[in-house]
Parts: sequence; C-alpha cells; structure tokens
Amino acid sequence: MARRPSPSPAPGGSGSWRREPSTEVRRTGRMPVVGDGSPVVLAESEGVTAPLEWEPHAHEYHELVWITGGTLTTRVGDRVFTVSEGAALWLPAGQVHSGRLTAGSEFFDAFFEPERTPVRFDEPTAIVLSPVLASLLEYLQRTDLDAGARARAEAVVFDVLETSERPLVLRVPGDPRIDPIAEALLADPADGRGLEEWSRALGVSERTITRAFRSTTGLSFVQWKQSLRVHLALSLLAEGHDVQTTSELLGYAQSSTFIEAFRRVMGTTPGAYPHAAS
Repeated sequence: MARRPSPSPAPGGSGSWRREPSTEVRRTGRMPVVGDGSPVVLAESEGVTAPLEWEPHAHEYHELVWITGGTLTTRVGDRVFTVSEGAALWLPAGQVHSGRLTAGSEFFDAFFEPERTPVRFDEPTAIVLSPVLASLLEYLQRTDLDAGARARAEAVVFDVLETSERPLVLRVPGDPRIDPIAEALLADPADGRGLEEWSRALGVSERTITRAFRSTTGLSFVQWKQSLRVHLALSLLAEGHDVQTTSELLGYAQSSTFIEAFRRVMGTTPGAYPHAAS
C-alpha cells in the first residue's frame, strides 16, 4: 500500500491535514494595504510552489478566497471547508480561520471594506466562482483603474455574488466523547479503526459514538469518515496522485470503494475531477 512521507502533525485546531516537511507556515494571512480613499474591493493573487499553511488568524476586512490548479482547505471553528476550482469561500471580517493550500496552486483573495460592502454574509459562506465573477476580480487586481471604472466593476461584483447550493463542508463534532476520533482522523484519514475498536479505546459504547456523531454532525461515523476522506482526496488529486494511489493513501482496500464514496459526495467520479492524474 502506498504511503505518504511521514510529516509532522499540524498544530491542534489548525485546520490542516498532516503537515509535510516542505510546508511553508505563515502565522497570519495577507492583509490589504489600505488608506484614505482606498477601494472597496482589493484583489490580489500569489503562486505557490510548496504546500502553504496559515495558522489561525482574522482580518478586519471581509475576505473572499479561491484557487486554481489545486485545493484550499480551511478550518473555521467546528467546520472544515475544502475549496476547489469553480468555488470560493467568503470569510466575514473578524472570523478566525486557518488553512492549507496544495503545492503548485495559484491563490487568489479579495478584501471587502465592511462599511462599504452592500452584501452581507454573517457566516463563512461558499460562493459560486462564475466566469463573470472571476474575470471581474482579476480586473480589479489592476492598479491603473480610475475611480469610475473601479466603482462600476465593484458594483457588478456585488450583483453576481451567488451562494453555492453544494458547499463542501464538514462539521467537526465538538463533543468530548468523540473528539479524539475526529482529531485522529483529521491527522490521518487512513486510520482504519472501526466502531468496536474506538469503543474499547475510549471506554464508551458503540451506540454512544454513533449517536454522538449523528447529533453533532448530522452524519453517521462511517459517513463522516467517508466525507473527510473525500476532502483530502481533492488535495491528493490536485497534487498529481492518480486514483489508485489516492485510494491507497486514504486507507481503502479497493479503489472501487473509494470511487463510489467520492461519487456519493461530489456527484462525479475522482477520475473526472479536473486534476486527477491519468
């Protein structure tokens, strides 16, 4: 069975999977350069060659993040969001979050001045990154726009912001009876222990574990583990792993089982995912 190199564990609550030795770690995210008369929307981008991880931080501005050529995994409180191409994530001003970007990605973000932003998302919100929105935000990266051109583009951005009907988000239990299970799987989604083994290890009944997962996440233990593995599968596929290797790295005995689990969550097979290796 294929195994990834043994990276050191990410800090507790960082929202990342296991940290690879080549990972660049930043204590805070980028902050916009603002001043009197600054624009409402400040957009920028950055290419990364190695995995990039941000420790928990917050911004005074609303932030919209998206990527090309990879995936971004963000942890916000008890939720883990995975952002892949065609999607973006809105993070309200003041919202503490952390994240991990796969190597070889292009990372984009746009900061929105709260007092002058007419749209309001009070919670982290998945946004559809339509071609129109992507083009407008790329246009707003320019530094040669006059005030009128910028204001017109910003107004259209607000008009085309659309929430996603199918966000890829996983809720972390937040229940001390089962948190050790969740954190162990976040650190190593290939951990193959089942209900019986976890029951013995934690000294709680299998029924208690099942009911706790259902009440806190809306999913059974098995469904939650499968969903978690799909989140990581997106990163592995983006890093260039083929479907068979990705299946093995996630602890599946048969690739067909992985393909079916992926299809149930994503609505398509991993082989059809844009970054899957042939």
